[in-house]
Amino acid sequence: MDSQQAFHLGQQGLYMLLLVSAPILLAVLVVGLVVSVFQAATQINETTLSFVPKVVAAVAVLAVAGPWMLTMLVEYIQRTLLAIPTAVG
Repeated sequence: MDSQQAFHLGQQGLYMLLLVSAPILLAVLVVGLVVSVFQAATQINETTLSFVPKVVAAVAVLAVAGPWMLTMLVEYIQRTLLAIPTAVG
């Protein structure tokens, strides 16, 4: 395995990480922004008010996009494991 192959493998791993984590991160970001605006408007400064909706949003996104995320990860791992003989030999 030369440096180009190692770089490409690392690049694919980072891209997969970004692709799989993006739906959850975006949902939590949007919910956090909405809750922050609500807290600023009503001057309610409760920590659980910002935490609980984020957890609910993350669980909802996992319920909806979880099968897709799992499929993407399994396909990536299969491609990576099948590429080992070509990288070594």
